[in-house]
This record gives sequence, structure tokens and C-alpha cells, in this order.
Amino acid sequence: QTDLNIWKDMANGTSVEEFILLGFPGTWQFRVSFVVVLALMYTLTVIGNASIIALVWRSSNLHIPMYFFLCNLSFLEIWYTTGVVPKAIGVMLGISQTISFRACILQLFFLLSLGSTECFLLSVMAYDRYLAVCYPLRYSSLMNTVLSLWLALSSWLGGFLAISLLAFLTSRLTFCGPDVINHFLCDIDSCLALSCSDTWPVELATFLISIIVVVASCVVTLVSYLYIISSILRIQSAHGRKKAFSTCSAHLSVVTIWYGSTIFLYVKPSAQNSLDLNKIVNTFNTMVTPLLNPFIYTLRNKEVKLALERAFRKK
Repeated sequence: QTDLNIWKDMANGTSVEEFILLGFPGTWQFRVSFVVVLALMYTLTVIGNASIIALVWRSSNLHIPMYFFLCNLSFLEIWYTTGVVPKAIGVMLGISQTISFRACILQLFFLLSLGSTECFLLSVMAYDRYLAVCYPLRYSSLMNTVLSLWLALSSWLGGFLAISLLAFLTSRLTFCGPDVINHFLCDIDSCLALSCSDTWPVELATFLISIIVVVASCVVTLVSYLYIISSILRIQSAHGRKKAFSTCSAHLSVVTIWYGSTIFLYVKPSAQNSLDLNKIVNTFNTMVTPLLNPFIYTLRNKEVKLALERAFRKK
């Protein structure tokens, strides 16, 4: 009888109209403490990334392609964490644990698109550092305003277009129940785990898109840094090597953190495994990384620190 009901639901299309998000289990005190931490992290993330955008906008010496790409990254991080934290707070407090099917697909599309855009932006920033270190005399002519605008726009368009097919295939899945998502957001693994229809096309699309977006952009970044490191090692003076490496160290730190967690989450043949572990890594990817980025670029970049000092002196 149960199989017959499921078959009828599948014949009628999607029967589940909304999902219940579990968030993290624990006592009320734990959930409140977790919400306070989330709210603090979200506030610092927005202030930190918005400050970088404002600083670059006001400082004429930062009007170069490197900081133009950094502004794009900071703008992306604000929206990336905004797509997660407010809903996660509602889930943890028990005041907004349900999410409609359409809103779930929209959140999935929004977060994965921004994540793909970040992969492309990081690879573009690596290419920019490659030109700056390996071709310092020709850098201004090679990485001109037109090329930097085109690279940034291509990163945004490529990120959203890459996920369009995956979001469409996910929206065509049939959900007959249960309707409980063991997460604080809608991600591809949770949707596949709940679907009662064949998920093989979505899993294949997820794997292929992950290869194209994550691995391809990671390869571009790695190749760029291989050339950068090779060029730095050929510099005779220790001061010159240190100066050249300092222009890349902040970006290299961000790249290591981002790709480590992203490859773990998405580059795998099957998406339906280790949902609890995915939830922890997703927390790091969507909340901790956007918070760390502005501090990494501020603390490890002399030009940004000098611009900050000038801004405080003016005030």
C-alpha cells in the first residue's frame, strides 16, 4: 500500500510543497549560543567586506585590477553569507524551520551560483597575480581596464549559467516524503537524499559541473601559482623575493581555504553520503570563509593597511 501511494504521488508530480529544516540538534541554550555566534559572524562579515569595497572606492592608489577583483569578491561574500545566515538563525530558534519547494530551489541556485562565481573570480585573481609577478613591466598593458571588466563579468555570468542546468534538473525531481532536511539550508545532497525519483541525472550533472567549475578553475589557479613561484625563486635578492611573494600570499591563503572545503563538498561521484559532515563543512564554507577573507587581505596586504591608515588619519 505504501509503495502504491508513492507511485501515485510520483504520477501526480511533486507532492511535497515545503520542507522542514532541522539545523543543528542540541539544547535550547546551545541553539541560542549558536545563533549569537552566527549573528556576530554575519555582522563582522558584512562590515568587513563592505569596508574593503568602501576603502578601494575612496583610495585612488587602490584603483588597479587586483583590488577591482577584490571588490567583486567582497560584494559576492556579502550576498553569499546573506543567503544563508538569516534563514539559519530562524531555523535554530525554531521560528522559521519550514521552506517552500520553490524557495528551496531558489536558495540552492543562488548559493551554488555564487560559489561557482567565487571559483572563477579566484582563478581570475590568480591569473592577475601571474601577470603582475611574471610580467611586471608589461602588466598595465596586459591587464587593462577592458580586460579586467570582461574577466569579472565573465566570472559572474559563467557562475550563474553553470548552475542553471543543475537547478532545473533538481526542480524536476519528485519528492513524496519524508520532507525533513537534515541541514540549515537547501543543498544538493539533501535534495537528492529526499527524492523518490531517479537522481542519477542530477548526480551526473553535479559531478560534471563540479569538474568544470571547481577543478578547472583550481587548475588555472595552480598553474598560475606554479609560474609565480618559479618566477619568484629566480629573483636574486631576498628582499625582492619577499616583496613578490607578499603580493600573492593573501590570495593564496583564501584559495587554499576555499578550494579545500569546496572540493570536499562537490567533487565526488555520488552526492548522497555523510550529510552530517557536509553540514559542518558547509558551515565553514558559507560562514567562516566569508568572514576570514577581509581580515586575510587586510592583515597580509601592505597597500590595504596603508590605505586604512590614511583613512583613519583623515578622520
